Formats: sequence, C-alpha cells, structure tokens
Amino acid sequence: MPQSRVSTPADLVLTGGPVHTVDPARSRATAVAVHEGRITAVGHDEVHALIGPRTEVVDLAGKLLLPGFQDAHVHPQGAGLELGLCHLGDTVDPAAYLRRIAEYADRHPDAEWITGGGWSLEAFPGGAPTAAALDAIVPDRPVFLPNRDHHGAWVNSLALERAGIDARTPDPVDGRIERDDDGNPTGMLQEGAVHLVGRLVPAPTAEEQLAALLRAQSVLHSHGVTAWQDAIVGAYANMTDPAPSYRAALDLGLLTARVVGALWWDRERGAEQIPELVARREELSGGRFRAGTVKIMQDGIAENHTAAMLDPYLTGCGCASGTSGISFVEPGELRKYVTELDALDFQVHFHALGDRAVREALDAVEAARAANGNRDTRHHLAHLQVVHPDDVRRFRALGAAANLQMLWAAHEPQMDELTLPFLGPERGARQYPFGNLLRAGATLAAGSDWPVSSPDPLQAIHVAVNRVSPDAPDGTPEFLPGQRLDLGTALAAYTAGSAHVNHLDTLTGSITVGKAADLVVLDRDPFAGPPEEIAATRVLETFVDGRRVHTAPDA
Repeated sequence: MPQSRVSTPADLVLTGGPVHTVDPARSRATAVAVHEGRITAVGHDEVHALIGPRTEVVDLAGKLLLPGFQDAHVHPQGAGLELGLCHLGDTVDPAAYLRRIAEYADRHPDAEWITGGGWSLEAFPGGAPTAAALDAIVPDRPVFLPNRDHHGAWVNSLALERAGIDARTPDPVDGRIERDDDGNPTGMLQEGAVHLVGRLVPAPTAEEQLAALLRAQSVLHSHGVTAWQDAIVGAYANMTDPAPSYRAALDLGLLTARVVGALWWDRERGAEQIPELVARREELSGGRFRAGTVKIMQDGIAENHTAAMLDPYLTGCGCASGTSGISFVEPGELRKYVTELDALDFQVHFHALGDRAVREALDAVEAARAANGNRDTRHHLAHLQVVHPDDVRRFRALGAAANLQMLWAAHEPQMDELTLPFLGPERGARQYPFGNLLRAGATLAAGSDWPVSSPDPLQAIHVAVNRVSPDAPDGTPEFLPGQRLDLGTALAAYTAGSAHVNHLDTLTGSITVGKAADLVVLDRDPFAGPPEEIAATRVLETFVDGRRVHTAPDA
C-alpha cells in the first residue's frame, strides 16, 4: 500500500520513477501524488488510483524525482545584479577580463561608474590585479569590480582618487590596501578596505534590485533550488540590502521560493543593534519570507590571509609570517552577543572559515547553550575551510550544523597556488573535513555562496562525492579523498539538512505525505551511473507547492 493520507483525486501524479525520497523510513518509490500543493501519496503503481479526469500525469520515464534543493548560504540579489552589469564570473583569463570591461564601458557611455565583478583571484599573480591595467582601458571613469568571493575589489586610479586613498591612507582595522614597495596603493582592496571605495558607488534603483532578485530566483529554480537562506540581509560593503526587494516580490506575488533572511550583524557596532534586529525580524517576516536569523562574519578568507587561524600563515619560504588573520568580532564579545541572540530565539549564521574563527564561533554557541539551555535555534557555521580536529566533535555536542560549500573542496589554482603553500601540510590536510564531520555526527547542510561560486547543487555534490572539480583536467588528484561523502549523504545535506537549518523540515526536505510538493525532476538517476558523471546531471523541472516554477527548454 502507498504511504497515503486521502483518496481524493490528485492534481498531479509523477510516476515511472525512481523517486529518491530522502525519507529514512522509505528511501525509494516510483510514484508520488499531489493535491492542493501537498504530497498525498508516495508509493508505486497503487498511487495510480488517485489519478482522476483532471489529474496531470508526469511520466518520469526513469528520470529521478527528488525533494527540492535548498541553498543554505547564497546571495541572490547580488548575483542577479552582477549578471546585469560587467559580469566576469565565467572565465579566469585576464585578457578576457580587460576585453569585457572595455566593451562594457563602450556600451554604457553614460554610466558614472563601471562596476560588476566576479573575477577570480587565481587569474593574477598573488591574486592582486593592478589599477594600471584598468587605467589603460577606462581612464575617464572610476572602476570598481569585486572579485568572485566579495572579500576584495579591483579598482582603477580614478576610483582611488575619488575615495581619497593614497600612500598616507591607513589600512582600516578590518581590511588592507595592497601597496607597492613605496607604499602607494596598487589597485587591490581587501576586506574592510573595499568599503572605502564601494560606499561611493551609486546604489542600484529599487526597480533594478527587484529585477536582479527575480533574475536570480529564475536561475536558482533552473538548478532545482526551491528554498534558500539569504546570507546577508542588510547593507554590507557594496552589497545593497535585499529586504525591500523581497517585500516587493511578496507584495507582487512574484516570490515563488521559500526564503530565510539572515540579518546582517554590523561588526562596527555591538549589542545596541540587537533591539533593531528584533524589530526587523518582526517587520520583514511574512508569507514566504522569514527573518529569524542573524549573520555574523567572524573572519575573512585564506587566500588574502584574513581567515582567522590558530597559528600564523606561512610565508613564501615556508616560515611563520606575522599574521594569523582577523577575528572581526572580539571573541569575548561574540560569546555575549550570541548568548543574547539565542535567548531571543534568533538563529546565528556564522561565516567561519579559519580554524580560529570556527573555534570562536563554537565557543559562542557553547556559551549560549550554557546560559540558555538547548534551545531550538539551530545555529550553523558556514564555509569551514580549516577545522581543528579537537573541534570536529563539538558540532554534534552543541547542536551546531555544518554548512558546507562543497564545490570548494577540490584542487584548483586558487587552492594550489594561493592557499596550500601558506597553510602548510598539516593545516592543508584539515580542509573541508566533510567526512570527519559526518562520522562525528554533525548535521550537514549545504549552500553555494553564489555568486562566489556556481549555484548548481549538482556540481557541488559532484565534488563532495569525488573530491575533484567537474572541469578538472584528466589526472587531477583527488583532494583529501578520505573526506568524501557518498551520494545519498550529499543529496540529504542539500535537501533535508538545509531544510533543518532553515526551520523548514516539517514542511519540506523530503518526499513524505503531508509535506509541500517542492520537487525536482532530473534528466537521469545519478545513483545508476558512475560517480564521475554526477555533474553531467541536469534539472528538467522544478515544482514549488506542486506548481511548476521551471521547465528546461529541452524537457
């Protein structure tokens, strides 16, 4: 008999499986029925009894049906804006960057600033392009181009001049101005220094921001993403607050995804902002959008040595350097803030990339648990590039979820040239410890960090399973293969795991009777093929509440 709750004819039946339910009680089926947006039966041929004269029947013809993917860490509006500006995100060729920038400037002669971004650190020696290269092609207007991870920006001389940045300008406490041997700015800004120029860039209009959000929603649906956590809701550096766009999309009936907004923690302020966050949570939450999370960025990134490490980075000669990264929030204060936020039922979403930042975030969660008890706040740590072995087991003990950006766990130039030499072999072997976290009992969630990297969950899952990038040259070694995940676990992280983090697990995350019909049809069953072909899998259809929000052109 099917798992079923009613005998009412279905609005939609998907049959001819396989169906990967992500439900431990019944992992596989071949047919699913949907009525009024909810799953009413999961089973096999017997589900056909719910087909009525008005039921739409989808023949899966051997293609895999999954619960909708959920992205637990993404920046949709920023990604959508980049796609509409000078987009550099799909190449690592410096000549191509300069050609595109020049062409964009020529096509937009009235643009006051040339902006966009998405370039890769690996394209330039030391990850640091120069103002001189931009001056040669755009001398008459300021240029501001964040890199793909948004922890740095490439600017021209006119942008530096507009911001008043010269050899006498001190580095901000949370960033760095790259300089030549004489102390002159070279055109690369790191972390908090990005804001010195970014604050001068004219903000996009409300109409442009809404269009960007809807553009991004379409892209995410095309990759099977039906829900996400927006990792920065608020104004940060050159990123505009997406909250008005979400409200506009809701009011216009255009927000088809389920969204949790992570309210930005201003690291230049303290606990005095907490009442404002409480008010914002109340103001913004409604319909498909909830704002019950606070995002705290505790450190930067390893490539520019701002990720917070327990021990100093190495120099080019393998010696200890004078820096071990930046803790953006003083650890003692972080414990106090997280304890207060937890008491107010806020979830905290940490950016924690280096092993010191991971420890500081876990210490803050531990302080909150000690003060408030084990509340259902579901705090989670994103990125987790380097995790000390002593801290791996703490995730389960503290109920802190590991929010994985799976696509990053592979050999690539940014890893091999800008990271591994400066971490050393011992720390380098502690990167992206997905397998260790799983074996220690941590709850795994997954996110893309788009536009930092691809929003395609299947590309990321490919790396989690293979520990090799889908586009890696033949012969590329696996990256720490002992940390690989099996396909079922990786899929569960991108569905049920992220649903747990998003407090959507009673509604979504698995194909179970009573849950919302947020579903994805793939063009094949990746379980039936070799692991090295997972990335070739494509999304054919995406449903939210049983309604199509995406159909591939060739479906």
